[in-house]
Amino acid sequence: MPSPVTVFGGTGFLGRRVVRHLRDAGLVVRVACRHPNRAFSLFPHEFADIESVHADVNDDGSVARAVAGACAVVNTVSLYVERGKDTFHSVHVEAAKRIAVLARQAGGETLVHISGIGANAGAASPYIRSRGEGEAAVLDAFPSVQLVRPAVMFGPGDAFLTPLLAMLRRLPIFPMFGSGATRLQPVHVGDVAEAVVRILRSPAGSRLYELAGPGVYTYQELLRAIAASAGASPFLVPFPFSLWHVIGYVAEALPGPPLTRNQVELMKQDNIAEPDAPGFEALQIAPQSIEIMLSGDATDNEDDAEA
Repeated sequence: MPSPVTVFGGTGFLGRRVVRHLRDAGLVVRVACRHPNRAFSLFPHEFADIESVHADVNDDGSVARAVAGACAVVNTVSLYVERGKDTFHSVHVEAAKRIAVLARQAGGETLVHISGIGANAGAASPYIRSRGEGEAAVLDAFPSVQLVRPAVMFGPGDAFLTPLLAMLRRLPIFPMFGSGATRLQPVHVGDVAEAVVRILRSPAGSRLYELAGPGVYTYQELLRAIAASAGASPFLVPFPFSLWHVIGYVAEALPGPPLTRNQVELMKQDNIAEPDAPGFEALQIAPQSIEIMLSGDATDNEDDAEA
């Protein structure tokens, strides 16, 4: 039997798409996550072809077992709200390094580490800083690692477009982050998953990819496009970032916070790809626009699986 590709976080928003794209490409897949039984509900039709193993990224033993015999490893694990021992540093830096170290010790040929556009070890934001520190830690542990930095991702069940669409439909007045001038380049989650597959198939390519959609929008322009697709025309009101920070702080106490302080920090800076960074073009992928998603014509094998 061919060696598997181990996907950490394989039941998450991006991870489950990566798993399906890898399987569709004919690769053997091992899903490594805290709750392996969840893989059965996510991949009921493919479960016979997908191995699911328990893996706690904070534990050396379970990570070592998850990468044993794997030809490649993909780390899609991320954290948006700190809870107890699960901090941005423990997940994005310590756990990422653990996966890289143990994957290399196990003889893995390729490691793909998912980070994010804007990752910066010198940033004031703990979230953004941990992403940058995580990249450095992984590079130190697995020098041939291939780093993937997606822009903000959209797709069925996302935490970006879906809630925005729901709120813009309901609210006649909509508060923007700041003046709404932050620039965004949203990317379809299925396109990022396909990029991971192509990177694994051509490991001699670039060491860093910045993956962003075909359109750049200010936040205000994006809100207007989303509202128009829903037949709504809310009044968009500038709202200071300082007040958003307070709202995010309070919201983080909720079981499923609708907003976090790190999301506020992310909205302070442009989320667009560097013009000279290798991206979809280098992988021969034509990314889907957010307008296609809004029109219902976007392609995503997650949709096909749930239909």
